[in-house]
Amino acid sequence: MNNPHPSPLPKREGAKTIVITGATGALGSKTARTFAARGYSLALLDNDSNKLDSLARDLDLPGERLFTAVVDLRDGEAVHSAGEAVSAKFGGVHGLIHLVGGWLGGKTIPETSMDDFTSMFGQHVQTTFHLFRSFMPLLAKSGWGRVVTVSPSTVPDPLPKRGVYTAAKAAQENLMLTLAAELKESNVTANIIQVKAIDVDASRKGTGTTPDEIVAAMVYLFSEEASKVTGARLPLY
Repeated sequence: MNNPHPSPLPKREGAKTIVITGATGALGSKTARTFAARGYSLALLDNDSNKLDSLARDLDLPGERLFTAVVDLRDGEAVHSAGEAVSAKFGGVHGLIHLVGGWLGGKTIPETSMDDFTSMFGQHVQTTFHLFRSFMPLLAKSGWGRVVTVSPSTVPDPLPKRGVYTAAKAAQENLMLTLAAELKESNVTANIIQVKAIDVDASRKGTGTTPDEIVAAMVYLFSEEASKVTGARLPLY
């Protein structure tokens, strides 16, 4: 059984705060539990209040180490307000792990509707843009930061019948690489973990990457040993 009140990190690391979006999903909740156990304070953003409340209860963190908010990340003003609230509570932000965004495929480009296009670019590009506008100044001010997203391995070599999804993830990756360049002198790294698929069912042996494997890569990227790794696409498949 996991310790509900894990030992804090050494003093120089214990004050670090991570923002996790899509926190109640299989990968998001695993990420939250792992970094909570490592002593980080967490700001969890999601669009499902019931699942968010349930995750907060399961984490059982002291109030001073946890912030939760139901936010539509496609709403720039809502994201900005969340950023201000996180900064006011914790005094700064040191990490952003962005895990929001679904998949849409099975259609050729002519078969794809504008609604499909709007949905994919809203979930992957609009959310990323709003998060970066609000949290990049906070990361830069902290003088230490890590930003991580997860992306499909097919972005450089797109497969058929998933055009708008792949295009949206390609745009998100370019925003990530831009952030890496713009915040490099602020000691903030930004990296993309690439997977073929995420295997959330441990009972099935698929060709994807498990949440445990992805989170292990995140832990490395948050380490001091990874301080020179930025603007990278890490193949995890």
